[in-house]
This record gives sequence, structure tokens and C-alpha cells, in this order.
Amino acid sequence: MPDTAARPNRPRGILYGVGYEGRSAEQLVNLLARAGVDTVVDVRLNPVSRKPGLSKTKLAALLSANGIAYVHEPMLGNPQDNRAGFSDGRLHQARERFAERLSNGSRQALLELVERARTGSVAMLCVEAERRRCHRQVIAEAVEEAAPGVVHVDL
Repeated sequence: MPDTAARPNRPRGILYGVGYEGRSAEQLVNLLARAGVDTVVDVRLNPVSRKPGLSKTKLAALLSANGIAYVHEPMLGNPQDNRAGFSDGRLHQARERFAERLSNGSRQALLELVERARTGSVAMLCVEAERRRCHRQVIAEAVEEAAPGVVHVDL
């Protein structure tokens, strides 16, 4: 984790959520920098994108050049066979299935995200722009439950 003590003006206790849909890599990084984010936790299962600059390696380099750390956390990614449920009318089932994943095999990754949010300025990143149609909303709810002082804010 980055040393957030060296940057005392960064917000703490806020977990930002951001989808890059409709944004360029540069627009995304500018948004994160303006918000004071010091770490991006990429919650895509597979951090690849057809959009230039938004795949893992290039995005990490662009973020680093702007003073923002990058962490890919595949254990917080939504399994491919659960993605359609977030957009095709099976939202409740998709959310329940993903919440179960968080409480079982992904619990340690969730707790690490909680700790990052408590001590730093963190944004979790996925592609979907609309939070209610994205698994990161389920993650945000689980973080708020595990750490009541952490607040979720969408960018």
C-alpha cells in the first residue's frame, strides 16, 4: 500500500467507485487525480479493454505517471457467467451470487480493500458506468458493512 501519511490532504474513509465506460484513459486519470485518489483497485476479473490505455499494463503506467498506485484484485472480479444478470433483468440473482462469492472465496481480498479504504484514498475500478448495474456496488455495500466508517462515493 502507498504511504498515505506523506500526503495528509488526501481523503480517508472514502471508497470511490468508478466505471470507465464512456471515458478515455486520460479522462479517467484526470478524474481520479482531482478526487485525490492515491490507489486504484481494479476489480475487473480480467483487466483487459479494447479502449486504448485501459488494459492493466498501460493503465498502471499511466496512473503511476500521475502519482496513483494500481492494484489488480481478480478475487473481487465478477465471474463471466454472472455478468449478464447485472443488465438483463436478473439483477437480484446476480447481486446475491456475487455477494456469496465475497463472503466465501474473496473474503481476504475484501478485507484488504477495507483496510486500504480506511487508511488511504482508494477507487475501485470497473468498466460499467452505472453503479447499480455493476458488481462494484455489491463490493461497496460489503465494505460499508465491514467498516461502518467507510463511505462509498461514485465518481
